[in-house]
Amino acid sequence: MSTFTLNINGSQHEVHADPTTPLLWVLRDHLDLVGTKYGCGIAQCGACTVHLNGTAVRACQLPVASVGTSKITTIEGLSESGDHPVQKAWLAHDVPQCGYCQAGQIMSAAALLENNPNPSDEDIDAAMRGNLCRCGTYTRIKKAIKTAANS
Repeated sequence: MSTFTLNINGSQHEVHADPTTPLLWVLRDHLDLVGTKYGCGIAQCGACTVHLNGTAVRACQLPVASVGTSKITTIEGLSESGDHPVQKAWLAHDVPQCGYCQAGQIMSAAALLENNPNPSDEDIDAAMRGNLCRCGTYTRIKKAIKTAANS
């Protein structure tokens, strides 16, 4: 076991974990930040997406030891009141069905818009390609991203 001081959602958190523990399990099991979901465990579905220094990454395959002093943002830290433009657009377009993938989808969309405030359809497709939705809400996801970009 090692001790790690992590910068998560603007606060410092000290955790004791095996250095190879994926960040996903540190967030969920050590810090009770359960908005980030476990989907596949092999970084293919996007349910575990968080931001690492503003870049969307898959927490299920990111060892806690590799995080260092990077700033981690989870869905809980995207907006304290749930009023991030992407979150508002998600509601406006009634995107969620089962909701399981939505935190990862929102985090990927927010990272896209942070780096590209006016994405083309191709930009959206490329940024969201690694996020799977078993309910098939891709059309509404794209519309919500476009709405958030224009807000």
